[in-house]
Amino acid sequence: MNLARHSISATDPVLIFDARFDPESRIFTTSTKAGFAVYRTWPLQLLRKREIVGGTLSIVVPLHTSSLLFLVGGGRSPRYPPNKVILWDDAIAQEVAELEFREKVRGLACRRGWLAVALRRRVVVFQVGETVERLGEWDTCDNARGLLALATATHSTLLAIPGRQMGHIQLVHLPPCPPPQPIGPPSSAPPSRPPPNPAKPPPTIIIAHESALNTLSVPPSGRMLATTSSRGTLIRIWDTSTGKLIRELRRGSDKAEIYGVAFRPDEREVCVWSDKGTVHVFALTAGSGAANRQSTLSSLTSYVPLPKYFDSEWSYAQYRIPSQTSHISISGQPTRSPTADVVDEEKCVVGWIQVSPEDHDERGRALPGEHQLVALTYTGGWYRLSLPTSSSSSAVPPPHPPSQVPQPAPSLRDPGPLSTSPPSVKTISMAMARPRSYSGSSFGSRPDKGKEREEKSGRECILREYRRFGRWDGWG
Repeated sequence: MNLARHSISATDPVLIFDARFDPESRIFTTSTKAGFAVYRTWPLQLLRKREIVGGTLSIVVPLHTSSLLFLVGGGRSPRYPPNKVILWDDAIAQEVAELEFREKVRGLACRRGWLAVALRRRVVVFQVGETVERLGEWDTCDNARGLLALATATHSTLLAIPGRQMGHIQLVHLPPCPPPQPIGPPSSAPPSRPPPNPAKPPPTIIIAHESALNTLSVPPSGRMLATTSSRGTLIRIWDTSTGKLIRELRRGSDKAEIYGVAFRPDEREVCVWSDKGTVHVFALTAGSGAANRQSTLSSLTSYVPLPKYFDSEWSYAQYRIPSQTSHISISGQPTRSPTADVVDEEKCVVGWIQVSPEDHDERGRALPGEHQLVALTYTGGWYRLSLPTSSSSSAVPPPHPPSQVPQPAPSLRDPGPLSTSPPSVKTISMAMARPRSYSGSSFGSRPDKGKEREEKSGRECILREYRRFGRWDGWG
């Protein structure tokens, strides 16, 4: 009997129904069949977990880093009816209010004091305080995806929703977002002032695409808007104060489903991720220190009537989320090579973080923090990625062991029992890194799908840290 040909599953695959960051990407929430959990984004740490019996959740939305979360039931056995939004106060671990609709809830977005709920053909906005009051509602086209985007910075007003016609965006301006409540002694810094009123009224409709919308994203300030369509080849960046197209970025040349778009906090870059398993990073301004790639024939478009494809801007950096297998061989050998072709994809969500550096300048002052990416897969993978630089492609410095990762106190109220940091597999990733790989990933990248030849020449983001969350930290 040849045992090497038989494989077993060490554990059942981790199934995450929903994962999303808070507006500042300081924390993220996940929902599984056991309930939901709240994590610090970096350093990765489980802050709180709540077991919910009697059903599952499809949406868990945190209200910044407060103890209030918005829950929606879903799955085969929903904990709550899918036409209800439950307001959950995690400080007391119970429901405090509920909103009931006549149809299924499709999507949610929130900021301090406000909640927007997307239904099939309308968006309803509520003011959330000591009581919950309905502010108004706006009609949309068929919005099965529940698309909507809400600016969350202090004094921001923008709510972006699908228009009444396919491919159109409606811009709604709500009352300004209030500043966060100060914690501790009052700050000596002067209070922030709202921006001056525009000279002319901002636009209310943007004709973004000819086909159906796939994603809507805005930065915290609400000054820009990113849109993608069902084709998934282009990302269009709009100025919300004028309604004009700022940039048109190309993800690839074949059709794909874009899962999301996220602006860097300083709005100098944007990242895009799709069902191709690839995270793309684009520069939006010259001050970001990077330049998007263009075709070698782009300089001729002013003189020769070439197709618009040759004038496109391509991402300057990418990272492929590795495909992983939950099966192991009895002989201890993997059932397939780490670089074997894998057809299954891993869905993910990506957010920006700012990592405090350990280096200082000649005067002992701390250098500015570095913007990095954190990607969460729906199978429990946590990837911290740094952007490529001129010196980063030569070697990847060894990451710090888990014991040296700082663990600051949680910022959430009533954090409950904390678990230890999830086990790190960075030593495995360094040992199994493929030759000439910039990422240092422990798993082989999936093969290209379709005709995305342009993206092969881009530079790869660097995998700084890889961990597992879910069952590996006692939750799941």
